[in-house]
Amino acid sequence: MTLWTIFASAFLIGFSGAMMPGPMLGVTIDGSLKKGWIVGPLVVLGHGVLELTLIIVMTFGLRDFFSNPQVAGFIGFFGGIFLAWMGYGMIKSSIEGSISLESVESKDGESDGRMGIKNPILTGILVSATNPYFILWWASTGMESIRMANVLGFAGIIFFFAGHILSDFIWYLAISLTFSKGKMIMSDSIYRLIVLLLGIFIVGFSIYFMNNSWAIIKNLFFIGL
Repeated sequence: MTLWTIFASAFLIGFSGAMMPGPMLGVTIDGSLKKGWIVGPLVVLGHGVLELTLIIVMTFGLRDFFSNPQVAGFIGFFGGIFLAWMGYGMIKSSIEGSISLESVESKDGESDGRMGIKNPILTGILVSATNPYFILWWASTGMESIRMANVLGFAGIIFFFAGHILSDFIWYLAISLTFSKGKMIMSDSIYRLIVLLLGIFIVGFSIYFMNNSWAIIKNLFFIGL
């Protein structure tokens, strides 16, 4: 992988997580309706602080852990499986029409929005840290992404984080601008189409993850058999 390949893949994979309905999207929509477009970037700032902390810990605290080929193989393989599951869910929900920005506004925003209005940065940290999906992603796909980026050294980590957080920033800024105007600029049909295309990309990238990891596992356990 080159630095720009790492950046591009982190950017696209980041969109897949950012665009799916959840607490963070809910507080962003609700906060944007009440406080304006600035809520989205502030929520992402809090979210990014938590992610940067995780990346630093994984990069420097788990350096020997990542260098173990057995660990690298299994993390990559199971990370690829999780990524495939995520992509399949995106494709399925898009085709079935079960995801909607309007439903996020009416459900998640109502329940979580009050905390987001008071302190969007803190909310970005809290809704991320308490989201099981966020934890699962970083324990599997995120960890493998960092391991691959770390092959190119510190620059690889920087390019990975830049691509990953940029996708969050662009999406949540777009959401804030959309809902701060008092009406939805993006239709659900366009939203579902974007999710469908990203889901297809995610499934393809998961195959790349699993193929590389399987090569490591095969060399470790099946060579000479």
